[in-house]
This record gives sequence, structure tokens and C-alpha cells, in this order.
Amino acid sequence: MPRATTALEALNFFMADMQAGIGPFLGVFLLAHGWQSGWIGTVMTIGGVAGMIMTTPAGALIDATRYKRAYVVGPGVFTVAASAIILVSQDFWVVAASQVATAVAGAAIVPAVTAITLGLVGQSGFNRQNGRNQAFNHAGNVAGAALSGLLGWIYGFPAVFILAAVFGIFTFAAALMIPRDAIDDRVARGLGGNHQGDTVKGWRVLWQCRPLLMLAAALALFHLGNGAMLPLYGLAVVSGQEGNGAGFVAMTIVIAQGVMVVASLVAMRMAEREGYWLVLLISFVSLPLRGLIAAVVIEPWGVFPVQALDGIGAGLQSVAVLGLVARILDGTGRVNVGQGAVMTVQGIGASLSPAIGGWIAQQFGYPAAFIVLGSFALGSIAVWLGYAAALKTACVGPAAAQA
Repeated sequence: MPRATTALEALNFFMADMQAGIGPFLGVFLLAHGWQSGWIGTVMTIGGVAGMIMTTPAGALIDATRYKRAYVVGPGVFTVAASAIILVSQDFWVVAASQVATAVAGAAIVPAVTAITLGLVGQSGFNRQNGRNQAFNHAGNVAGAALSGLLGWIYGFPAVFILAAVFGIFTFAAALMIPRDAIDDRVARGLGGNHQGDTVKGWRVLWQCRPLLMLAAALALFHLGNGAMLPLYGLAVVSGQEGNGAGFVAMTIVIAQGVMVVASLVAMRMAEREGYWLVLLISFVSLPLRGLIAAVVIEPWGVFPVQALDGIGAGLQSVAVLGLVARILDGTGRVNVGQGAVMTVQGIGASLSPAIGGWIAQQFGYPAAFIVLGSFALGSIAVWLGYAAALKTACVGPAAAQA
């Protein structure tokens, strides 16, 4: 088991840059090729919608399959290949097709890793192992972004793609180092353990579960504001200035992901003591503050507070969302479908965000876009506080439940 969890943590580290590819750099890459912010946002939205459509079916496939590692390796190869097409052509439909292909391939990777984790350590060990997974994943993003910024500065954007491919090779090796027999397929879908006699529930369990619906609604609103914040802030600072655009975007990612490493470990500890409710509330509060600061400080140094807040929000959610869905759906056999469904709903917000933010920025300026995007999370806070009684019961951790 130590070998399996070590390989799992290595997988999380290397898959970060493989999944990202040129994604965070797409805005400045297209800006350098004459694109405007509205069209950049639109093409990102097209990819986001495609990924959103695929996440729930991908979760169902992962629940059903005994070959969970294949859902990391296969989509990973496709993700790297699809991203590289953008180097050949920056035609709108070529870029759009690449974003669609990347999003569809990537839709299965996170649910697959979640299932592998649950199948290895079970429900009782999931919160702690997931916290470690996320810390390694964010550390991988830091390493990938720093290297991408450096290599992009020295050799240009093609080096960013090559780096993603190299990280992909290490990802595939790590996935195959996890012993197939160490993954309990029943536990991986939310059965087994204390649920040996249980059978897989119907899909209606997803829309009959009120805490799951409230979580999905709050996340949809949050990502409606959050999805475009990083690429737009990069465009706002880089636009009209001479300098290393790739290096600046890399710095934004390094700052955010560095904070996420710490935030994910803090979220793990908080969840063990008090449950997930407060963890998620803090994550929602971070976005309005981030939008306000981004609107006021459009300067290179503003990346530090803006991206530190991104790190807090996303780092807390990276642990809390996966853990809470696994806890809510424990015993149903639908954990990974549930993960996919939640990702689909939050993907609705994330996919619309670049188009909304991009066109607001183009018509009214970047400060207006940041204020509007940040305000969407006020809806998340309202949902979380308005249904606090039901949500706190679902979010409570084992330690808190025994207190």
C-alpha cells in the first residue's frame, strides 16, 4: 500500500502540467497572434461547455470499469496531442476544436484519480489521502508553471507543449505503478466496507440529494465568477505592455498554486476537526475580495494579492468538494457519477465565465469585468448560509461527529 499511495502522489504531481498544457497561457498566446479578449473568452467557453457535457458520463464509466488507470493514460495522451494542434494553426475553428478535444479527454482524469484514491484507502482514509493528493497536484502546477515560464521565455511557446508531453510520460508511468489489485472497485464507487450488502442506487439519488444540489448550485455561481479571473487578469496586465507575457502568466500560476499547497493541507486538517462547511464558506468569501482587488490594482505587483486569494479559494475547494461528494454519496455506488455531475454543474459556470468576462472587459474595461465576476460568489455565500442547517449535517467530519 505505501508503494501504491506513493505512486498515486507522483501521479497527482505530474498530471498537473500534463492537464494544463498551454491552457493558462492560451490567452497571452492568442493575444500575441492578434486575437481580442472577447474571442479569446469565447473559444475558452466552447471548450468548457464540451468538458462540462462529458464529466457526468465519464463518472459513470469510471464507476463501472475495472480499468480505472486507463482513464488516466488514454485521455492524457489525447490531451497533450490536442493541445499541440494550436502550434500549427491559430484559426478560430482549429483552436476551438483543440479546446473541445482537450476538454473532452480531460473530463475523465479527475474522476478517475478520485476513484483510484477511494479504491486504495477507502472512505475512512479518503480525506487525508485526498489532501495529500491535492498538495502534490498543486506542487506539480508550481513546478510546471515555473518551468513553462522559463522555457517559454527562452525558447518560445513550443517549449511549453514539449514540457507538458514530458510530464505526461511521467504521469503514465506513475499510473501504471499503482498495482491493479490494490484498487477495490466496489469501494472506489462508494460501496464495500460497511456497505457490503448494498446495491448500486439509481441515478435519481443525485437529484434527490438536497445537500448535493446545494453544493452544486454554490459551486456553479462561484465558478461563473472565478473561471475567467486568471486569464483576464493576465490580459489586463500584459495588454499594451512590452515584456514576457508567458513569464507573467507563469508567475500568476506559481503564486496561486504555491498558496494552494498550503491551503489544501489546511483544508484537510479543518475537515478532520470540524467538517467541510466552514472550509467551503471561506473559499466562497475569497472571490469577491479577489475581484475587488483585481479591479483596483491592475499592475504587475497586484498579482500577489490577487493570486494568493485564488490559491486560498481553489486550494480549499480542491480538498473539500471531492471529500464532501464522496461522503454524501457513500453507500450509493454512485460516487464518481456524483463527482462528474457536480463538475458538470460547476462547469456550466466556469464555461460561461470567459465569454461573460471577456465581452464585459472588451466593452466596459477590465475593472468592470472583475467587479461583476467577483460579485457572482455572493450568490454562493447566500446559498451556503441560507441552507446552513442541512449542509452542516452533511459536511460534518468523523471527529466532529464524535464530539
